[in-house]
Amino acid sequence: MNEDRIKGNWKQFKGKLQEQWGKLTDDDFDVIDGKRKQMLGKIQERQGVAQDEAEKQLDAWQKRNPDFYWDE
Repeated sequence: MNEDRIKGNWKQFKGKLQEQWGKLTDDDFDVIDGKRKQMLGKIQERQGVAQDEAEKQLDAWQKRNPDFYWDE
């Protein structure tokens, strides 16, 4: 997948991610930059949950938003 498409996808869904995890800041999203691993770490940090809970939450969000794809 080309880089422009990845960036566009990230911009489109960033707002939806912020609705779900309101404690994440714009700076957090700059660090995450569409990468799943970084998103999991920020969910753990900001929401105060364990890794397995962060993965569960993120997987549930992904199922509700199947058009979103993560940058590796």
